[in-house]
Amino acid sequence: MRFIKCKFFIVTLLFFLSFNPENCFPDQNDVYIAKISSSINPGVVDYITGGIQKASEHNASCIIIEIDTPGGLAESMRKIVMAILGSKVPVVVYVSPSGARAASAGVMITMSADIAAMAPGTNIGAAHPVGAGGKEIGGTMSEKVINDMVAHAKSVAEKRGRNAVWVEKAIRESVSVTETEALKKNVIDIIANDLDDLINKINGRRIENKWILKLDNANKIILEETLRTKILKTISDPNIAYILMMIGLAGLYFELSQPGAIFPGVIGAISLILAFFAFQTLSVNYAGFLLIILSVILFIMEMKIISYGLLSIAGIASLLLGSIMLFESSAPGLRLSWTVFVPTVLTVSAFFVAVAGIAFKAQVTQPKTGAKGLIGEIGVAKTDIKTEGKVFVHGELWNATSKDIIEQGAKVRVVKVVNLVLEVELV
Repeated sequence: MRFIKCKFFIVTLLFFLSFNPENCFPDQNDVYIAKISSSINPGVVDYITGGIQKASEHNASCIIIEIDTPGGLAESMRKIVMAILGSKVPVVVYVSPSGARAASAGVMITMSADIAAMAPGTNIGAAHPVGAGGKEIGGTMSEKVINDMVAHAKSVAEKRGRNAVWVEKAIRESVSVTETEALKKNVIDIIANDLDDLINKINGRRIENKWILKLDNANKIILEETLRTKILKTISDPNIAYILMMIGLAGLYFELSQPGAIFPGVIGAISLILAFFAFQTLSVNYAGFLLIILSVILFIMEMKIISYGLLSIAGIASLLLGSIMLFESSAPGLRLSWTVFVPTVLTVSAFFVAVAGIAFKAQVTQPKTGAKGLIGEIGVAKTDIKTEGKVFVHGELWNATSKDIIEQGAKVRVVKVVNLVLEVELV
């Protein structure tokens, strides 16, 4: 009995000693390739996490993330870093092509990779966090945010065996380095001219707690964006979010000014919902947003109050200021483009003013139908009018009264209508 137990123990021990995750190779040399060439937003999170999951499910050798980003949202960056650190397959982050950068959130994504690489003529750094609207975070809150970011960055760098001192400077002092400096400072592992050169240089590398990369005749698979990812990325663009908001406000404004149109109201409501979703993913200055809402209120008031254009001018000014304040990020990919901003403000302002003008014109125009439409009309007295009589107006015979005596056949003008009785006067 003791012999059997000893034999079982030895077999079990040999099994665990022989088991080494670095010797467990995938059954194929597929290399999945994902490309980031925009700001880091929820659409990019969906794309990268989905790509890592797909590479894992298909037992790929590794996944390469080509990155060129000005930065983005801290929350989206953290989700991508978590996905990379938790990936079952090796993750290679490659700052490419030449001229590309990994700034702000891109620094953390690069540092979290199993292998970090850069192409010649690229740079990495400038990871200092900014607040809503791209402005500096002041006071105690600034210290808290920066310390939290530094702690997270150093933890990731130490886990990957990279320069934790440099990454702290990148956050606190916004330092940035070229690919050669990054290699010297142990920020990255490789400089590669292109994707093929990168695959050749990482071939045979041992990835801690995973396996040795066997990439001879590697099969490159480009990860395409799903429809969901494309929609998320599209509406997370500040320019698209701004246009959606303008369409939404214009649609609801038209529906309020012309009740029963339905279609503009439906389109406006859908556009506003999409815009509000986008605002959750962007750094929005809500003072700017409130100014835009105020502009719509002023345009609506223009329809109700005769201000001779003053409310419209105030509405245009509020719309202009609100649009300028809405997005003010230091990252180009997170700012509102002037080529979008100027035409949109002009178009929307013209639309609001035109609708308000139509409403104002309807207010001051003389009614053409009903009892009020008879006022000012010219008719003929069919009988003598001595206090009361009958007149022919608008093809109909009416009871009429007059303060003056009017002879039969005389031309009269309607001055008032009371209970279908016309008050007339001589023309």
